[in-house]
Amino acid sequence: MRNHRSFKIILVQFLFFLSFLQVIYAQEKGSVQGVITSNGTVLEFAVIGLKKTTNGTTSDGKGYYELKNIPFGTYDIEASCIGYEKQTKKITLSANQAQMILAFDLKESGTYLNEVVVSGTMKEVSKLESPVSVEVYAASFFKANPNPTIFEAMQTINGVRPQLNCNVCNTGNIKINGLEGPYTMVLIDGMPLVSGLSTVYGLSGIPTSLIERVEIVKGPASTLYGSEAVGGLINVITKKPNHAPIIAADIFSTSWGEVNTDLATKFSLGKKVQSLLGVNYFNFQQRIDKNEDGFTDMTLQNRLSVFNKWTFERKDNRVFTLAGRYVHESRWGGDMRWNEQFRGGDSIYGESIYTKRWELFGVYQLPVKEKILFQFSTNGHHQNSYYGNTPYFADQKILFGQLTWHKELGRNNDLLFGLATRYTFYDDNTPATATFDTLATPKNKPSHIYLPGLFIQDEIKFNESNKLLVGVRYDYNSIHGSIFSPRLNYKLSSRNKKNSFRVGLGNGYRVANIFTEDHAALTGARTVVFLNNLKPETSYNGNLNFVKKIEAKNNTFISLDASAWYTYFTNKIIADYDSDPNKIIYDNLKGYAISRGVSLNLDVAFNNGLTFLVGATAMDVYQVNNSVRVLQLLTERYSGVWTIGYTFKKIGLSVNYTGNLYGPMRLPLLNALDPRSAFSPWWSIQNIQLTKTFNERFEIYGGIKNLLNWTPTKGNPFIIARSGDPFDKEVTFDANGQAVPTSNNPYGLTFDPTYMYAPNQGIRAFLGLRYNFNK
Repeated sequence: MRNHRSFKIILVQFLFFLSFLQVIYAQEKGSVQGVITSNGTVLEFAVIGLKKTTNGTTSDGKGYYELKNIPFGTYDIEASCIGYEKQTKKITLSANQAQMILAFDLKESGTYLNEVVVSGTMKEVSKLESPVSVEVYAASFFKANPNPTIFEAMQTINGVRPQLNCNVCNTGNIKINGLEGPYTMVLIDGMPLVSGLSTVYGLSGIPTSLIERVEIVKGPASTLYGSEAVGGLINVITKKPNHAPIIAADIFSTSWGEVNTDLATKFSLGKKVQSLLGVNYFNFQQRIDKNEDGFTDMTLQNRLSVFNKWTFERKDNRVFTLAGRYVHESRWGGDMRWNEQFRGGDSIYGESIYTKRWELFGVYQLPVKEKILFQFSTNGHHQNSYYGNTPYFADQKILFGQLTWHKELGRNNDLLFGLATRYTFYDDNTPATATFDTLATPKNKPSHIYLPGLFIQDEIKFNESNKLLVGVRYDYNSIHGSIFSPRLNYKLSSRNKKNSFRVGLGNGYRVANIFTEDHAALTGARTVVFLNNLKPETSYNGNLNFVKKIEAKNNTFISLDASAWYTYFTNKIIADYDSDPNKIIYDNLKGYAISRGVSLNLDVAFNNGLTFLVGATAMDVYQVNNSVRVLQLLTERYSGVWTIGYTFKKIGLSVNYTGNLYGPMRLPLLNALDPRSAFSPWWSIQNIQLTKTFNERFEIYGGIKNLLNWTPTKGNPFIIARSGDPFDKEVTFDANGQAVPTSNNPYGLTFDPTYMYAPNQGIRAFLGLRYNFNK
């Protein structure tokens, strides 16, 4: 009995001691509670926690959260939600303030919900509100698969494909929805700088480190941007000085010996002038011949690009920016034995290209009450090149000026008036700029093209869900005369802005210059033939777009973007490789051409750090010439792309898996005996990358490019026809100039490096580092 009573006393004392400890311990801890909203709307499943601790929770259906048992002290508390910008606040809990009420109002994020775009309507507008479908890719997208230039960076964007056109010098252009590169207009900060002569080499001088975002419009945009915006446009928006770090560096190298260096800094002159200076240097000097054809697999390159952008603070926040860029590049490819002493000769084959390019462009808002902007640009491009023993020397200079007036009439009409003029000077040593006197003696006659124009568009807002955009443009080409381009766009959206449907109708036109756009006209042994004076091309396009955004209850963000298009061409300029193996015959199509297809993008971001962007496109691109239907060369019917990422937040490690997949495409053969495949197989380029972030300033990344080691030599006896006889010295020709089969040329071929649909560069490792310094 006594023992039982003693046990009860001990138990009571122990429980009292525990209660005492709990009270004492609780007095050393506090709590934080509150509501998380965005513009008055509560956010469910928002994540909130104390940084550098494991204390965290999620908000309930009313946006309410509570963090308990927080030891007294000072903390950074962070609230985040998919589709919204993170917000961090500093709190201090003590005996004087053990319980704290703290609310968060998160802003919508430009990454997922409400990007600002300018390309569709030539004015800044929310992507969700734009009546024109515009795809936006932030700088972070391109870091998942780092590349030295914007050209290579396009390889994981759905419906967009960088196309290499030559096995020797690796020139290329960017296709949109299967249309060749010259149908795509490339802008820098809205300025038409990459065109004509620079469509082949100009893209390689745009470093990705200076990119703030890239906007892509698929379909004609000639109403606003004039000639060349037939298939669509790519607008490269560069960083603003006030958005850039004080010092930035991004350097990487590959196991093939490529070295890419990006350096940037910003500085101020007084309180009202800021400047961003960026330097890109790319070098590759390794002679590599993995396919053992005696030719370099990748062009050797040495390129320097300098970019400088200035912003000036003015009264009433009026805009004034001025930017310049200079690119100097030397590249060559060809016989592994080639060096400078063989340049232009016919003993050892090489393609050597020296490029010098400068650009100056800017925007100035007039000091008046109305919003009137003057946009201006000028650029010069000089090319000194030899393709074997064929010289190509060319100069191009372009002056551009445009005055736009943005005028709102009431609440429902947003008008844009524009006056534009463009002058293009072009001179080279080809028949493109030659004229003949009565003695049939060729004389040089540089091209001077004047292109004044005017346009008007009205964005009509019927209500919050319905918008109509109508526009028309008139241009007068000093050579081809009047050109008329209308457009019509309609957008229907749900009240919550999570669903939108767009319809677009319009046309485009293009004036071609074969020698500046089609590298095949210069390389190889084929002769270029023009059957007639080439007329401007015209396209008529209709497209549909549906976007659905879903915010799941588990804080997962899902975006669906589906499109369909149909484009009809008249006067399309075609390059006939089939009629004569020794010629490339250019002429306007005696019929019509069609580009039609559908595409789907799926963008998913999970709360646990997993994200993936997957896209697929199915298209049919063909031409009907003299009632014969022919598939377009080097154009796949089916393609897919993906970018998958996951971040281990606790250790600061990110994993990115990117890639593309392409279906068969028709390839250019020399004749019926050519043993190379008439169609490419299904092929894929896949990459993986690890990125370790040490702090807000420093990170290291590395990985493997082309994991499958895919090259176009697989399944082919050779890629370059007769690489051992590039000057056709051992080819026998008949009376009609056709190569005939012989014992040392059993297929009757001539030298041909244009059979190319994928990079010759195989698997390789890469390693790089990034450093950003801010105050």
